[in-house]
Amino acid sequence: MKLIKKVTGVMLCVAVVLSATACKRDGYGKYGGTYSSSYSTSPDDSSSDSGSSDDGQDSGHLPIEDVVDDLSVFEMVEDMKIGWNLGNTFDASDCTWLTDEMQYESGWNGEMTREEHIQLLKDTGFNAVRIPVSWHNHVDGNYKISDKWLERVAQVVDWCLSRDMYVIINIHHDNSQQFMYPSNQYLEQSKKYVSEIWKQLSERFKNYSHKLLFESLNEPRLVGHNNEWWIDPYSNDCKEAISCINELNQVFVDTVRASGGNNTTRYLMCPGYDASSDGALNDGYVLPTDPVSQNRNRIIVSVHAYVPYDFALNENGTNYWSASNKNDTDGVTVFMDNLYTKFISKGTAVIIDEFGARDKNGNLSARTEFAEYYVKAAREHRITCFWWDNNAFESDGENFGLLDRASNTWRYESIVSALIDNS
Repeated sequence: MKLIKKVTGVMLCVAVVLSATACKRDGYGKYGGTYSSSYSTSPDDSSSDSGSSDDGQDSGHLPIEDVVDDLSVFEMVEDMKIGWNLGNTFDASDCTWLTDEMQYESGWNGEMTREEHIQLLKDTGFNAVRIPVSWHNHVDGNYKISDKWLERVAQVVDWCLSRDMYVIINIHHDNSQQFMYPSNQYLEQSKKYVSEIWKQLSERFKNYSHKLLFESLNEPRLVGHNNEWWIDPYSNDCKEAISCINELNQVFVDTVRASGGNNTTRYLMCPGYDASSDGALNDGYVLPTDPVSQNRNRIIVSVHAYVPYDFALNENGTNYWSASNKNDTDGVTVFMDNLYTKFISKGTAVIIDEFGARDKNGNLSARTEFAEYYVKAAREHRITCFWWDNNAFESDGENFGLLDRASNTWRYESIVSALIDNS
Protein backbone atom coordinates (compact mmCIF):
# COMPACT_ATOMS: atom_id res chain seq x y z
CA MET A 1 0.00 0.00 0.00
CA LYS A 2 1.07 3.58 -0.55
CA LEU A 3 0.23 6.98 0.95
CA ILE A 4 -2.10 7.95 -1.84
CA LYS A 5 -5.79 7.57 -2.31
CA LYS A 6 -6.44 4.22 -3.88
CA VAL A 7 -9.45 2.08 -4.45
CA THR A 8 -8.23 -1.40 -3.65
CA GLY A 9 -11.57 -2.17 -2.11
CA VAL A 10 -13.99 -0.41 -4.47
CA MET A 11 -15.00 -3.63 -6.14
CA LEU A 12 -13.47 -5.89 -3.53
CA CYS A 13 -16.69 -6.48 -1.69
CA VAL A 14 -19.25 -4.95 -4.03
CA ALA A 15 -19.28 -7.90 -6.40
CA VAL A 16 -19.17 -10.59 -3.75
CA VAL A 17 -21.67 -8.88 -1.46
CA LEU A 18 -24.18 -8.47 -4.25
CA SER A 19 -23.74 -11.98 -5.58
CA ALA A 20 -23.44 -14.00 -2.36
CA THR A 21 -26.41 -15.44 -0.55
CA ALA A 22 -26.87 -14.65 3.10
CA CYS A 23 -25.62 -17.30 5.54
CA LYS A 24 -26.96 -18.13 8.94
CA ARG A 25 -24.31 -17.18 11.43
CA ASP A 26 -23.38 -18.37 14.87
CA GLY A 27 -21.52 -15.46 16.43
CA TYR A 28 -19.11 -13.90 13.93
CA GLY A 29 -18.92 -16.67 11.35
CA LYS A 30 -20.99 -19.45 9.96
CA TYR A 31 -18.40 -22.01 10.95
CA GLY A 32 -18.62 -21.41 14.69
CA GLY A 33 -14.95 -22.30 15.12
CA THR A 34 -15.52 -25.93 14.03
CA TYR A 35 -14.36 -27.08 10.62
CA SER A 36 -15.59 -30.30 9.07
CA SER A 37 -14.24 -29.78 5.57
CA SER A 38 -12.43 -32.50 3.68
CA TYR A 39 -8.82 -31.46 4.24
CA SER A 40 -6.72 -32.95 7.00
CA THR A 41 -5.10 -30.92 9.76
CA SER A 42 -2.43 -33.53 10.30
CA PRO A 43 1.20 -32.46 9.73
CA ASP A 44 2.35 -31.93 6.16
CA ASP A 45 3.86 -34.90 4.36
CA SER A 46 6.88 -32.67 3.79
CA SER A 47 7.65 -32.26 7.49
CA SER A 48 10.98 -33.95 6.90
CA ASP A 49 12.71 -31.00 5.27
CA SER A 50 15.28 -31.80 2.62
CA GLY A 51 17.00 -28.48 3.23
CA SER A 52 17.35 -28.79 6.96
CA SER A 53 20.51 -30.87 6.84
CA ASP A 54 22.54 -28.09 5.23
CA ASP A 55 24.68 -26.69 8.01
CA GLY A 56 26.85 -24.57 5.77
CA GLN A 57 25.34 -21.21 6.60
CA ASP A 58 26.89 -17.90 5.71
CA SER A 59 28.09 -15.70 8.55
CA GLY A 60 25.19 -13.79 10.08
CA HIS A 61 22.51 -16.32 9.14
CA LEU A 62 20.31 -17.58 11.91
CA PRO A 63 20.45 -21.29 12.78
CA ILE A 64 18.20 -23.62 10.85
CA GLU A 65 15.24 -24.86 12.84
CA ASP A 66 12.24 -26.73 11.51
CA VAL A 67 9.65 -26.50 14.25
CA VAL A 68 7.22 -25.03 11.73
CA ASP A 69 7.60 -28.14 9.58
CA ASP A 70 5.88 -30.11 12.31
CA LEU A 71 2.71 -28.08 11.71
CA SER A 72 0.11 -28.31 8.98
CA VAL A 73 -0.29 -25.15 6.92
CA PHE A 74 -3.41 -24.20 8.87
CA GLU A 75 -1.71 -24.75 12.21
CA MET A 76 1.17 -22.58 10.96
CA VAL A 77 -1.20 -19.80 9.89
CA GLU A 78 -2.97 -19.98 13.24
CA ASP A 79 0.36 -19.91 15.04
CA MET A 80 1.06 -16.55 13.42
CA LYS A 81 -1.84 -15.20 15.54
CA ILE A 82 -1.81 -11.58 14.40
CA GLY A 83 0.55 -9.70 12.11
CA TRP A 84 1.78 -6.14 11.64
CA ASN A 85 3.13 -4.39 8.56
CA LEU A 86 6.33 -2.36 8.68
CA GLY A 87 4.66 -0.09 6.18
CA ASN A 88 6.04 2.94 4.31
CA THR A 89 9.55 1.86 5.23
CA PHE A 90 11.57 -0.46 2.99
CA ASP A 91 8.74 -0.18 0.46
CA ALA A 92 9.42 3.54 -0.11
CA SER A 93 10.22 4.11 -3.75
CA ASP A 94 11.28 6.77 -6.25
CA CYS A 95 12.34 9.22 -3.53
CA THR A 96 14.06 11.57 -5.96
CA TRP A 97 14.88 14.07 -3.21
CA LEU A 98 17.22 11.57 -1.52
CA THR A 99 20.88 11.14 -2.40
CA ASP A 100 21.65 8.13 -0.21
CA GLU A 101 19.78 4.90 -0.94
CA MET A 102 19.84 3.97 2.73
CA GLN A 103 17.70 7.02 3.51
CA TYR A 104 14.81 5.39 1.64
CA GLU A 105 13.95 3.48 4.80
CA SER A 106 12.82 6.70 6.46
CA GLY A 107 11.94 8.55 3.26
CA TRP A 108 8.19 8.10 3.61
CA ASN A 109 7.63 7.64 7.35
CA GLY A 110 10.40 9.74 8.89
CA GLU A 111 11.89 7.04 11.11
CA MET A 112 14.53 4.34 10.75
CA THR A 113 13.50 0.94 12.08
CA ARG A 114 14.91 0.17 15.51
CA GLU A 115 15.23 -3.15 17.27
CA GLU A 116 13.15 -1.78 20.12
CA HIS A 117 10.22 -1.50 17.70
CA ILE A 118 10.36 -5.23 17.09
CA GLN A 119 10.72 -5.94 20.79
CA LEU A 120 7.61 -3.89 21.56
CA LEU A 121 5.66 -5.78 18.90
CA LYS A 122 6.70 -9.08 20.45
CA ASP A 123 6.01 -7.94 24.01
CA THR A 124 2.57 -6.69 22.98
CA GLY A 125 1.56 -9.99 21.42
CA PHE A 126 2.16 -9.62 17.69
CA ASN A 127 3.68 -12.82 16.36
CA ALA A 128 4.34 -11.92 12.73
CA VAL A 129 5.81 -8.98 10.82
CA ARG A 130 5.46 -8.30 7.12
CA ILE A 131 8.37 -6.32 5.73
CA PRO A 132 7.35 -4.90 2.36
CA VAL A 133 10.40 -4.10 0.23
CA SER A 134 10.75 -2.19 -3.03
CA TRP A 135 13.91 -3.16 -4.87
CA HIS A 136 14.05 -1.23 -8.13
CA ASN A 137 15.74 1.84 -6.65
CA HIS A 138 18.46 -0.44 -5.29
CA VAL A 139 19.47 -2.48 -8.35
CA ASP A 140 21.92 -1.93 -11.19
CA GLY A 141 21.21 -2.42 -14.88
CA ASN A 142 21.40 -6.19 -14.47
CA TYR A 143 19.01 -6.13 -11.50
CA LYS A 144 21.82 -6.85 -9.04
CA ILE A 145 20.60 -5.73 -5.62
CA SER A 146 22.73 -3.34 -3.60
CA ASP A 147 24.53 -5.29 -0.89
CA LYS A 148 23.95 -2.54 1.65
CA TRP A 149 20.20 -2.47 1.03
CA LEU A 150 19.83 -6.24 1.13
CA GLU A 151 21.84 -6.56 4.32
CA ARG A 152 19.81 -3.87 6.04
CA VAL A 153 16.60 -5.74 5.14
CA ALA A 154 18.21 -8.94 6.43
CA GLN A 155 19.09 -7.23 9.71
CA VAL A 156 15.45 -6.39 10.42
CA VAL A 157 14.40 -9.90 9.36
CA ASP A 158 16.93 -11.25 11.88
CA TRP A 159 15.56 -9.04 14.65
CA CYS A 160 12.13 -10.61 14.12
CA LEU A 161 13.26 -14.21 13.76
CA SER A 162 15.51 -14.00 16.80
CA ARG A 163 12.33 -13.25 18.77
CA ASP A 164 10.62 -16.32 17.31
CA MET A 165 8.28 -14.27 15.13
CA TYR A 166 7.13 -15.06 11.61
CA VAL A 167 8.30 -12.76 8.81
CA ILE A 168 7.07 -12.08 5.26
CA ILE A 169 9.22 -10.33 2.64
CA ASN A 170 8.17 -9.52 -0.90
CA ILE A 171 8.59 -7.48 -4.07
CA HIS A 172 6.52 -4.37 -3.35
CA HIS A 173 6.33 -1.10 -5.33
CA ASP A 174 8.14 -2.42 -8.41
CA ASN A 175 4.97 -2.53 -10.52
CA SER A 176 5.89 -0.45 -13.54
CA GLN A 177 6.58 -0.94 -17.22
CA GLN A 178 10.31 -0.66 -16.47
CA PHE A 179 10.36 -3.60 -14.08
CA MET A 180 7.22 -5.69 -13.52
CA TYR A 181 4.03 -5.07 -15.46
CA PRO A 182 1.40 -7.77 -16.06
CA SER A 183 0.75 -7.50 -19.77
CA ASN A 184 1.93 -9.57 -22.70
CA GLN A 185 3.91 -6.60 -24.01
CA TYR A 186 6.08 -6.52 -20.86
CA LEU A 187 5.80 -10.14 -19.79
CA GLU A 188 9.28 -11.38 -20.70
CA GLN A 189 10.91 -8.36 -19.09
CA SER A 190 8.72 -8.88 -16.01
CA LYS A 191 9.69 -12.54 -15.78
CA LYS A 192 13.34 -11.58 -15.93
CA TYR A 193 12.96 -9.00 -13.18
CA VAL A 194 10.95 -11.28 -10.89
CA SER A 195 13.37 -14.14 -11.51
CA GLU A 196 16.51 -12.09 -10.88
CA ILE A 197 15.21 -10.50 -7.68
CA TRP A 198 14.00 -13.81 -6.25
CA LYS A 199 17.21 -15.61 -7.22
CA GLN A 200 19.14 -13.21 -5.03
CA LEU A 201 16.67 -13.22 -2.15
CA SER A 202 16.43 -17.00 -2.28
CA GLU A 203 20.20 -17.35 -2.11
CA ARG A 204 20.54 -14.86 0.74
CA PHE A 205 17.83 -16.47 2.87
CA LYS A 206 17.82 -20.11 1.77
CA ASN A 207 19.12 -21.39 5.11
CA TYR A 208 16.68 -19.36 7.16
CA SER A 209 13.99 -21.14 9.14
CA HIS A 210 10.51 -21.73 7.78
CA LYS A 211 9.21 -18.85 9.89
CA LEU A 212 10.40 -16.70 7.00
CA LEU A 213 7.81 -16.64 4.20
CA PHE A 214 8.25 -15.23 0.70
CA GLU A 215 5.47 -13.34 -1.10
CA SER A 216 5.86 -13.06 -4.85
CA LEU A 217 4.43 -9.62 -5.59
CA ASN A 218 2.44 -6.80 -4.04
CA GLU A 219 -0.86 -5.86 -5.66
CA PRO A 220 0.16 -6.75 -9.24
CA ARG A 221 -2.01 -4.72 -11.58
CA LEU A 222 -2.22 -2.58 -14.69
CA VAL A 223 -0.94 0.66 -13.20
CA GLY A 224 -2.49 3.65 -14.94
CA HIS A 225 -5.21 1.57 -16.61
CA ASN A 226 -8.92 2.23 -16.15
CA ASN A 227 -9.06 -1.17 -14.48
CA GLU A 228 -6.06 -0.65 -12.24
CA TRP A 229 -8.07 -1.31 -9.08
CA TRP A 230 -10.97 -3.43 -10.25
CA ILE A 231 -11.52 -6.31 -12.64
CA ASP A 232 -13.81 -5.98 -15.62
CA PRO A 233 -14.63 -9.62 -16.40
CA TYR A 234 -15.29 -8.70 -20.03
CA SER A 235 -12.04 -6.80 -20.54
CA ASN A 236 -9.39 -8.55 -22.60
CA ASP A 237 -6.75 -6.41 -20.87
CA CYS A 238 -7.89 -7.72 -17.46
CA LYS A 239 -7.96 -11.32 -18.67
CA GLU A 240 -4.46 -10.90 -20.09
CA ALA A 241 -3.19 -9.32 -16.87
CA ILE A 242 -4.61 -12.15 -14.77
CA SER A 243 -2.92 -14.69 -17.03
CA CYS A 244 0.39 -12.81 -16.80
CA ILE A 245 0.18 -12.70 -13.01
CA ASN A 246 -0.31 -16.47 -13.01
CA GLU A 247 2.88 -16.82 -15.05
CA LEU A 248 4.82 -14.47 -12.80
CA ASN A 249 3.69 -16.34 -9.70
CA GLN A 250 4.90 -19.55 -11.33
CA VAL A 251 8.28 -18.00 -12.15
CA PHE A 252 8.53 -16.96 -8.50
CA VAL A 253 7.76 -20.45 -7.20
CA ASP A 254 10.10 -22.17 -9.67
CA THR A 255 12.93 -19.75 -8.87
CA VAL A 256 12.63 -20.13 -5.10
CA ARG A 257 12.32 -23.92 -5.20
CA ALA A 258 15.36 -24.27 -7.52
CA SER A 259 17.59 -22.43 -5.02
CA GLY A 260 17.64 -25.36 -2.60
CA GLY A 261 18.18 -25.28 1.14
CA ASN A 262 15.08 -24.56 3.16
CA ASN A 263 13.57 -22.88 0.10
CA THR A 264 12.73 -26.34 -1.20
CA THR A 265 9.87 -26.47 1.27
CA ARG A 266 9.43 -22.83 2.31
CA TYR A 267 5.89 -21.46 2.50
CA LEU A 268 5.25 -19.17 -0.47
CA MET A 269 2.50 -16.61 -0.93
CA CYS A 270 0.91 -15.62 -4.25
CA PRO A 271 -1.69 -12.88 -4.84
CA GLY A 272 -4.20 -12.52 -7.62
CA TYR A 273 -4.92 -9.33 -9.54
CA ASP A 274 -4.24 -6.28 -7.30
CA ALA A 275 -4.13 -8.74 -4.36
CA SER A 276 -7.86 -8.21 -3.86
CA SER A 277 -10.24 -10.99 -2.91
CA ASP A 278 -11.87 -10.46 -6.31
CA GLY A 279 -8.50 -11.17 -7.90
CA ALA A 280 -8.11 -14.43 -5.99
CA LEU A 281 -11.73 -15.43 -6.53
CA ASN A 282 -11.62 -14.74 -10.25
CA ASP A 283 -11.94 -17.91 -12.33
CA GLY A 284 -8.77 -16.95 -14.20
CA TYR A 285 -6.59 -17.00 -11.08
CA VAL A 286 -4.57 -20.21 -10.95
CA LEU A 287 -2.36 -21.29 -8.06
CA PRO A 288 1.19 -22.04 -9.20
CA THR A 289 2.26 -25.64 -9.47
CA ASP A 290 4.79 -26.60 -6.82
CA PRO A 291 7.67 -28.36 -8.62
CA VAL A 292 8.57 -30.25 -5.45
CA SER A 293 6.10 -33.11 -5.68
CA GLN A 294 6.19 -34.07 -2.00
CA ASN A 295 5.16 -30.57 -0.90
CA ARG A 296 1.55 -30.35 0.18
CA ASN A 297 -0.26 -27.02 0.45
CA ARG A 298 2.94 -24.98 0.74
CA ILE A 299 1.56 -22.24 -1.50
CA ILE A 300 -0.68 -19.72 0.24
CA VAL A 301 -3.09 -17.19 -1.28
CA SER A 302 -2.31 -13.63 -0.19
CA VAL A 303 -5.11 -11.08 -0.08
CA HIS A 304 -5.45 -7.40 0.80
CA ALA A 305 -8.86 -6.33 2.05
CA TYR A 306 -9.56 -2.79 3.23
CA VAL A 307 -13.26 -3.45 3.50
CA PRO A 308 -15.94 -2.25 3.71
CA TYR A 309 -14.24 0.26 1.43
CA ASP A 310 -16.32 3.28 2.38
CA PHE A 311 -15.38 2.83 6.03
CA ALA A 312 -11.90 1.35 5.89
CA LEU A 313 -10.25 3.29 3.08
CA ASN A 314 -12.43 5.82 1.25
CA GLU A 315 -11.54 9.29 2.54
CA ASN A 316 -14.95 10.56 1.40
CA GLY A 317 -16.82 7.61 2.87
CA THR A 318 -18.30 7.02 6.29
CA ASN A 319 -16.55 7.11 9.66
CA TYR A 320 -19.18 4.78 11.14
CA TRP A 321 -19.06 0.99 11.46
CA SER A 322 -21.04 -1.25 13.80
CA ALA A 323 -21.12 -4.99 14.44
CA SER A 324 -24.88 -4.65 14.90
CA ASN A 325 -25.34 -3.45 11.31
CA LYS A 326 -25.63 -6.37 8.89
CA ASN A 327 -24.50 -4.28 5.91
CA ASP A 328 -21.33 -3.41 7.82
CA THR A 329 -20.60 -6.98 8.89
CA ASP A 330 -21.37 -8.41 5.44
CA GLY A 331 -18.62 -6.16 4.12
CA VAL A 332 -16.24 -8.19 6.27
CA THR A 333 -17.62 -11.71 6.23
CA VAL A 334 -18.99 -12.30 2.73
CA PHE A 335 -15.63 -12.16 1.00
CA MET A 336 -14.16 -14.36 3.75
CA ASP A 337 -16.94 -16.88 3.16
CA ASN A 338 -16.05 -16.98 -0.52
CA LEU A 339 -12.34 -17.38 0.15
CA TYR A 340 -13.14 -20.18 2.58
CA THR A 341 -15.28 -21.98 0.01
CA LYS A 342 -12.81 -21.70 -2.88
CA PHE A 343 -9.53 -22.22 -1.05
CA ILE A 344 -9.53 -22.99 2.66
CA SER A 345 -12.17 -25.73 2.59
CA LYS A 346 -10.09 -27.44 -0.09
CA GLY A 347 -6.82 -27.28 1.81
CA THR A 348 -5.24 -24.04 0.52
CA ALA A 349 -4.48 -21.46 3.19
CA VAL A 350 -5.22 -17.73 2.88
CA ILE A 351 -3.46 -14.87 4.66
CA ILE A 352 -4.82 -11.32 4.62
CA ASP A 353 -1.49 -9.57 4.86
CA GLU A 354 -2.90 -6.06 4.54
CA PHE A 355 -6.02 -4.70 6.19
CA GLY A 356 -7.00 -1.83 8.44
CA ALA A 357 -9.24 1.18 8.86
CA ARG A 358 -7.86 4.67 8.50
CA ASP A 359 -8.49 7.28 11.14
CA LYS A 360 -11.37 9.56 10.22
CA ASN A 361 -11.75 12.49 12.56
CA GLY A 362 -11.04 10.47 15.67
CA ASN A 363 -13.50 7.59 15.07
CA LEU A 364 -11.57 5.39 17.47
CA SER A 365 -14.59 3.54 18.85
CA ALA A 366 -15.77 2.43 15.40
CA ARG A 367 -12.26 1.41 14.35
CA THR A 368 -11.81 -0.62 17.53
CA GLU A 369 -15.13 -2.41 17.07
CA PHE A 370 -14.23 -3.06 13.43
CA ALA A 371 -10.80 -4.47 14.33
CA GLU A 372 -12.30 -6.81 16.92
CA TYR A 373 -14.95 -8.13 14.55
CA TYR A 374 -12.66 -8.41 11.53
CA VAL A 375 -9.93 -10.39 13.30
CA LYS A 376 -12.42 -12.65 15.06
CA ALA A 377 -14.24 -13.36 11.78
CA ALA A 378 -10.95 -14.07 10.03
CA ARG A 379 -9.85 -16.45 12.75
CA GLU A 380 -13.13 -18.37 12.45
CA HIS A 381 -12.40 -18.68 8.74
CA ARG A 382 -8.86 -19.91 9.58
CA ILE A 383 -7.29 -16.73 8.20
CA THR A 384 -4.57 -14.66 9.87
CA CYS A 385 -4.49 -10.90 9.31
CA PHE A 386 -1.78 -8.23 9.20
CA TRP A 387 -2.67 -4.62 10.05
CA TRP A 388 -1.20 -2.05 7.67
CA ASP A 389 0.79 0.42 9.81
CA ASN A 390 2.36 3.27 7.86
CA ASN A 391 3.35 5.39 10.88
CA ALA A 392 0.88 8.03 9.69
CA PHE A 393 -1.32 9.79 12.24
CA GLU A 394 -2.01 13.40 11.31
CA SER A 395 -1.39 13.58 7.58
CA ASP A 396 -3.99 14.38 4.94
CA GLY A 397 -3.52 10.88 3.55
CA GLU A 398 -4.19 7.39 4.83
CA ASN A 399 -3.67 7.44 8.58
CA PHE A 400 -3.32 3.78 9.48
CA GLY A 401 -0.63 4.25 12.12
CA LEU A 402 -0.81 2.38 15.42
CA LEU A 403 2.82 2.32 16.55
CA ASP A 404 4.38 5.76 16.98
CA ARG A 405 7.88 4.83 15.92
CA ALA A 406 9.47 8.05 17.16
CA SER A 407 8.45 7.38 20.78
CA ASN A 408 8.03 3.59 20.38
CA THR A 409 4.59 3.72 21.97
CA TRP A 410 1.11 2.69 20.87
CA ARG A 411 -1.13 5.58 19.86
CA TYR A 412 -4.35 3.55 19.78
CA GLU A 413 -4.13 0.91 22.50
CA SER A 414 -7.79 -0.08 22.17
CA ILE A 415 -7.27 -1.12 18.54
CA VAL A 416 -4.09 -2.99 19.42
CA SER A 417 -5.90 -4.83 22.23
CA ALA A 418 -8.76 -5.71 19.88
CA LEU A 419 -6.27 -7.20 17.42
CA ILE A 420 -4.35 -9.18 20.01
CA ASP A 421 -7.29 -10.38 22.12
CA ASN A 422 -9.28 -11.73 19.18
CA SER A 423 -6.51 -13.44 17.24
